[in-house]
Amino acid sequence: MAGVLCGWLNGEVRLSRSLVPGSFAEEFSNGYLFGELLHKYGLQDDFNKFSQSRVASAKLNNFSLLEPTLHLLGVQFNENVAQDIMTGQHGAATKLLYELYIALEKKRKTKLTAVAMEAMRPTGPAKLKSIGSVLYQERLKSLTPRQADLQLQQVSEHFEMKSKAMEDKIARIHISEQQKVQKLREEQRAQDIEKHRIGRRRQNEIMAKIQAAIIQVPKPRPNYTIKAIEAQKLLKKKREAEDTYKEINKFEKSIKLKVPTPETTAQTATELLNVYSDDEYIRKIQKRLEEDTFAREQREKRRRKMLVEQLIAHEAQEEAYREEQLIYRLMRQSQQERRIAVQLMHVRHEKEVLRQNRIYREKQYEDRRLKEFQKALDSEAALAKQEKIDCEEQTIKERERHEKIAVGRAQARYKKHYSICWEVINQIIDLSTKVGEYRILTNNKIPLKLMRDWKEFFFSEKPIYEQASIHPLPNEPSPEQLVELNKMNLLDEKDYGEYKSMTGEWCPTEDNSENKPPHNNNILGHVLRRLMEIFYPPKPKSSLPVFPSFPIKGCILGKLFSGKTTCVKFLEKVCNIQVLSIDTLVQEAIQAFLKNEMKSEHSLISQEAESSVKQNEVSIFINFRFGYDREKRCHEYSEHLNLTCSSNCTLPQLSVRAKLGAASQKLLKKGKSIPDELLVAILLEAINQTPPEMGWILDGFPMTINQAKLFEKAYIGVDPDEAEAEDMNPGKLSLVTDPRAPNKPPVSLPAFDVSVLLDISDTTVLKRMASLKYAEILEEKIDLVRDQVLHRISGFLDTWPKLENWFSVHQNILVKVNAETEESLVCKAVKEILMGEIAKKQNRSKLFCSAQEKLPGKKPLPVTSQDLVPSVPVTPPPIEPGSDEWIYVDEPLPKEIPDFLVPYWENIENAYVSTIKVILRCLRDEQHSIIYYLAGIRKNFQDYLKRPDLKQEFVSQWQSDFNSIADDLREDEETKAELHQRVTDLRDVLWDICDKRREEAEQECTDIMSDGWLLDHKGIAINHFFFTYVEVDRFQDTKRLLRDYYKAMEGKIPTDDSQNFTRLPLLDIIDIEIPLVSVKLHLQETNITKSKNRGILLKSIKDENSSENVAATFGKDENLISDTWQTAVTAVSDMVRNCLCADTQLPSKSKDCEWDYFSAGLPSNVPVVEVSPVPLTSEELKKQELTLKIQQEYFAALKHEEEATKSRLDLIKEKALAYIEELTVKSEEAYKDMEKWLGARFLAEMSSVEKLIEIGRHHIECSSKIQYEMTLEETDFFLSSDVKVIPDPVPPPHVPQVETSDSGTLTISQLNTFHKQFLQVAPKGFIYKKVFIDIFIEVINLNLGTNYLPDAWMNLTLPDLQNLTSAFTVNSELIDWRRFLLAAAQPWPVPSLTQLLKTLNIFKSVDVAGSGLVTQECYMQVGLWFTGNEDLNSTKDCTEPLPFDRLGCLIKFFFSLFADTRKDPALLNYIEMLLYFAAHSDPVEGVYRALSIAAGTHIHRKEESSLKSAGAFPYIDVVKNEEPLIKDENEVLKYTDEGKISLATLLKVFRDGASTDEDNHRFSSLEKEEGLVPYIHFIKIYKKLGTEDLTPIPVELLLKHPFIQDLINRYQEYKLIVSIAFRDHKLCKCAYRYLHYPRNIVYLDTVNLKCR
Repeated sequence: MAGVLCGWLNGEVRLSRSLVPGSFAEEFSNGYLFGELLHKYGLQDDFNKFSQSRVASAKLNNFSLLEPTLHLLGVQFNENVAQDIMTGQHGAATKLLYELYIALEKKRKTKLTAVAMEAMRPTGPAKLKSIGSVLYQERLKSLTPRQADLQLQQVSEHFEMKSKAMEDKIARIHISEQQKVQKLREEQRAQDIEKHRIGRRRQNEIMAKIQAAIIQVPKPRPNYTIKAIEAQKLLKKKREAEDTYKEINKFEKSIKLKVPTPETTAQTATELLNVYSDDEYIRKIQKRLEEDTFAREQREKRRRKMLVEQLIAHEAQEEAYREEQLIYRLMRQSQQERRIAVQLMHVRHEKEVLRQNRIYREKQYEDRRLKEFQKALDSEAALAKQEKIDCEEQTIKERERHEKIAVGRAQARYKKHYSICWEVINQIIDLSTKVGEYRILTNNKIPLKLMRDWKEFFFSEKPIYEQASIHPLPNEPSPEQLVELNKMNLLDEKDYGEYKSMTGEWCPTEDNSENKPPHNNNILGHVLRRLMEIFYPPKPKSSLPVFPSFPIKGCILGKLFSGKTTCVKFLEKVCNIQVLSIDTLVQEAIQAFLKNEMKSEHSLISQEAESSVKQNEVSIFINFRFGYDREKRCHEYSEHLNLTCSSNCTLPQLSVRAKLGAASQKLLKKGKSIPDELLVAILLEAINQTPPEMGWILDGFPMTINQAKLFEKAYIGVDPDEAEAEDMNPGKLSLVTDPRAPNKPPVSLPAFDVSVLLDISDTTVLKRMASLKYAEILEEKIDLVRDQVLHRISGFLDTWPKLENWFSVHQNILVKVNAETEESLVCKAVKEILMGEIAKKQNRSKLFCSAQEKLPGKKPLPVTSQDLVPSVPVTPPPIEPGSDEWIYVDEPLPKEIPDFLVPYWENIENAYVSTIKVILRCLRDEQHSIIYYLAGIRKNFQDYLKRPDLKQEFVSQWQSDFNSIADDLREDEETKAELHQRVTDLRDVLWDICDKRREEAEQECTDIMSDGWLLDHKGIAINHFFFTYVEVDRFQDTKRLLRDYYKAMEGKIPTDDSQNFTRLPLLDIIDIEIPLVSVKLHLQETNITKSKNRGILLKSIKDENSSENVAATFGKDENLISDTWQTAVTAVSDMVRNCLCADTQLPSKSKDCEWDYFSAGLPSNVPVVEVSPVPLTSEELKKQELTLKIQQEYFAALKHEEEATKSRLDLIKEKALAYIEELTVKSEEAYKDMEKWLGARFLAEMSSVEKLIEIGRHHIECSSKIQYEMTLEETDFFLSSDVKVIPDPVPPPHVPQVETSDSGTLTISQLNTFHKQFLQVAPKGFIYKKVFIDIFIEVINLNLGTNYLPDAWMNLTLPDLQNLTSAFTVNSELIDWRRFLLAAAQPWPVPSLTQLLKTLNIFKSVDVAGSGLVTQECYMQVGLWFTGNEDLNSTKDCTEPLPFDRLGCLIKFFFSLFADTRKDPALLNYIEMLLYFAAHSDPVEGVYRALSIAAGTHIHRKEESSLKSAGAFPYIDVVKNEEPLIKDENEVLKYTDEGKISLATLLKVFRDGASTDEDNHRFSSLEKEEGLVPYIHFIKIYKKLGTEDLTPIPVELLLKHPFIQDLINRYQEYKLIVSIAFRDHKLCKCAYRYLHYPRNIVYLDTVNLKCR
């Protein structure tokens, strides 16, 4: 196939590159050649966008452009195929090329262009393909790695290959060396073996010659003879021992007979001694005798034993001698016999050697076989292990991909949840702020209706605030305007619903509780329903499919590997339930077609089931009415069946299953998927074949919501979508209802009895998929499942939410089971669910059967003219028209009547509802506008009252004039009188200003009250409430419809009386005045005399008869509304009366009596018009009774409609009066508040003027000036203490700060002088000793009059300076002058390690970039561990000089000392500075402090004895610290961590390696050889500690190295040097307390000019 493709591409297509069969994967990996191929065939118009580059972005672009074209050709192409081609998977490009070759050949034969092919595609799939293209690009983008990642991978692979090559090279060298050594050893071993073999051969030859020359008599094998002899010896010894034992027994018996026993002897002796001696002596003698007897017996036994042993040894020697003599006699043979024996021995030896050689060779063969077998086992184990590792890696990758997808889904869910919460919170905030705004606007009196509207917005998820204006509304409104329209419609529906049901805002008050919502007009409802049924005839229902009643119908759903198949197999065995798997059913259907299954072969069901199959066959191809496309596809399936089966057999002979299998096979051969309709048809066919007594359960079906709906429609015959659309059908009544209307058909039971979900997590699915390799299934299925598992999981997660909503919400049959437990538990749980459902279904069927038996059964039928028989007088009371017992008149109607009346009633309903909604909307808008107006006039009037005035200017001028009077004139009486007169004049001026402002405010209040806005809007509101005309119009239209309907049943022609319609006029708010309140305020002028008693304020405004005016105004409004209501009610009553008179043909003079008759309820004794004496026939009697019943029914309906209309009119009147009353009360409250604010404002201003006058008169009498400014702002008067009109006396200037030198301490200026000189000579900080001494001598010589040095430093000599330099020597030549200046700047607080680390962390927090450098501004902001004296700037006496802030100046000096001033701005390396401050009296402790600063953490030092004695340094004075500091442990632990230190940091700590003053350590020789270069030592140490790349290592590990330990012990750069001159200074005492241990401190005696 590859050769054919190469010939096609190179010869016929002629691509830009020549191809060979093995280069497809590489050449087509970037997709450029695919685009060129399609461009050659005129299918890829955007070929200029393709790129020949092989980077990831170019590949992504090329394959994104290829996807639509490939789908247009019908080639199977997705992101997985694209990824395989891009990654160069074997066979992927070849497979796609072959499919392209087939598709392009078909295109060339059909001669279709790309435009034609695109035009032939259906619009629906085209849209789906466009959406799929977008999803394809996103998925391909997620699958394609970035070019940076690929390049990084290539670089890493390159370095890995390089390192691997180096390792291989080293390994090969090592192996070659080992082989050489091994070869030498083997040669040496071979030589040794050869030498040994030669020596053995010579030895054997010599031994053979010796043996051939010497005749040896071989001894027989002694093994058996010796054993026999030993056995004989044992027997002999046993016999001798037995004999000896018998003889000894005989001897003892004879002795016992002859010798008396010890007991008798002792008894005789005792008897004899008892006579002559005492008892104790006798007992002793007896005891001694007993002991002697016992000892004698023991000696005898030992002697006998020794004799026996000697006898046995003698016999053994004799026996051995006899054996030797016997062997010697036996071994005596002739010379010939000995030679024969030697030859036999040689032959036996050779045989033994041959046997040993054969055994050795067999052992070698066996060892070789074992080695080969073990090698094979190892290789198999290695392959299995590698395969397992590959499987685990693949599983891990898939799990990572799944986790990535899961994370994306979780993020999407989180974003959705977050957006919902955010919207709810925003709505809550908007509701709260809206309530707060309206509380301010309405003075905490928010109308209840507004709160209900806002709650409706909140519960409907609509924004509270207005999003956009809808006036005017454009042709294409924006989304915000659509939202506002939805809000408006929502409130319109809500208000209309409340008005219709008389609830909420339209609920009648408690005083008018008898005005209840009118009852339904049953007669009108019946009339309208009959008309609607005639005008909108019901659709004929299709026949429902017939299926037998199964015990259980269910489905088991779940993800891949959730255990569905296991559960259904268990249920099939245990519960006798038929399991239907869609995959198996499709395969069986295809096999049935291939085997030409006939109807006779498939007759496995009864005749009834066969008939049901025929009845349901239509649903296989026709019953799916979900759109034209599906019908078209079903038509194609049927055509395909005809074409397929015409060649083999006739179509009617095939079974239904075979037909379905033929359609499925045809689609599968084309590479298409089986549509859902065909799957459902196959499933229904299998259900038809299922025995009714078994029940069935589906395995993994349905998988989508479309399949679920299709199965529901096909099984129960009801389309769910059409059922939902039936609620919106025309002909639905909204104003009235018919109680006798037939109820909706009962909702059919769902197709499934239960739906079980085996719930399992995605992680468990992946784990089960990983363990699938070790299961006993085929390998190709394993790979297929492994490739599809993620896609199937994603597909399930995409489709399951809709399915879950369908089964749980719509059908309520979903049951979830945890499938992550054991298999048996899951199967048991599913079984219990199914058994419970079967039991419930049986109980329901029993209850239904019992209920059917109890139901009676007939409905009352409508009455026609034939049913009416001559009435027989009965005694029961008359039946009310419209009641449940009433039989309506349903005479036939002409066709024109429903055609006219139904649209007429629909127009009535629409006009009524829309008009009511518009009026209620206008009332809402008026309510909002009134609230905003009342709040606006309140706020505007308050702002008007707070307008500025000129009172403060007069007050300031008066105060200035008052303070300008000389102090000596203030005591004069005439002057005081003049000042009092000025105060009086000021009061009169201020009063005049207040009076003028009051008059202006009164005029403003009058203008607000008389502007007419409220008057106009009150009239508008009354007009809105005049929607009684809507109710009157509805009544007239209803009356006309009823009249035309009943006249048509009587056979009369309806007349047009539209000219007689009653119209109610609206209120003309221009010509008619509706006074709201008294618009003229009687302003009473107050005559206020300008005298001393003017401080009493009179009332300025009096509203005379305001309550009477309001009552009168409200009375006029009430009369106007009542007149309008009375007009409407009268019009309705007149229309009913006129209708009654016209229909009953009564004279006008008898209208009153007729009205009474009608209102009495139309009894049975209706007055009848006089009839002629001519007798009537039965037909005429029936017609007369029918007419009478029609009139009775018509009048009852009209009466009911009149009562309902009057009830609604009463409610409108009540609400209009309440609205006008509320508006009047609110406006009156607003006007009263304005008048109240005006009076209070005027009183407050007058009161503040009186206070000002009192203060002025007080200062006049006290003869003092007013020092502070007098402020008169609005209604407040106060003396401003912040503003002085009389300035304070100027204080004398402070004496400038002066620093004095104390005890030889260098001042700040002297330190700066030294710093400048050192910086010019040695900017890096190190200076030669000679230069340092020369600078000091020069400064001493030039110090006369310059004050460069303290007086105590002037007597320094050359030896003193040399001693001084030795204390600061870095090495033999250089001096660190920064260290010298730091010591010379003392006293300053010596920091503790915790303070140093705290300061370091603060600097790091300021240093955001992490450069280790800070500017002076940041440095001063952070500071050090000490600060300047803040209380030095305030002194009691200004003449005293301010104390000098030395610590504050030292902080600035330290910055200039350690900063790099060569840069602009100057930068400070704070780590190097803190290393200088890490100096300590104990140099070892100082090194640890420096390491802690370098590592950034607290490094603990082990307790050791003093490492150096004080005698080693002649200039050291030992001072014992008697006050050790007790540190806060929590503060220390705050900076304790496992710190690491780098090589560069270590070099900063040890700037010059080790001191050369001492070389008495074990590494001194190494240092001399290395030239004291610490860098080389540190590199060796780092590599020795395991960091070949010199990465930072833990400090604890570094401190364990012996070189570092010795270096710390002898390093002297971090020794603290303190001058004795300020040894007793308080700062130094504090510094001593910071030291942890008693230590050695170097003191500089600046007084005695030497170091001690």
